Amino acid sequence: MSKVLEAAKSHFKEVLAQGLQGPIVVKEWGNTEVYYKPATNFFQESKIVELQSQGKTVDALVMSLILRAVDKEGKPIFTTADKTELMREVDPNVILRIVTAMNDPENKEKVEIALGN
Repeated sequence: MSKVLEAAKSHFKEVLAQGLQGPIVVKEWGNTEVYYKPATNFFQESKIVELQSQGKTVDALVMSLILRAVDKEGKPIFTTADKTELMREVDPNVILRIVTAMNDPENKEKVEIALGN
């Protein structure tokens, strides 16, 4: 294995070692605490990119939530089987605010205010 690949893998391990980020407290969901992973691997990211390249931006957004949202113990909150229900029966504004907070943790405070926390 090359030194560059070793360094790249080491860096990704460091990113993942940051542990869970959050919580994002979602008042609309009974004050549910949503934690999230600081990064996804390329395999997971490819699912999101594929949806975006097909023009399915909303699907990609929901998939991002599904892949990254976890509880305090790091267990997934949602599964891919929940995708249709999330898209049809959940307030899209809340999903958008959660994913926005996940993607830009430095604006987390602004997002939490927008979530009503």
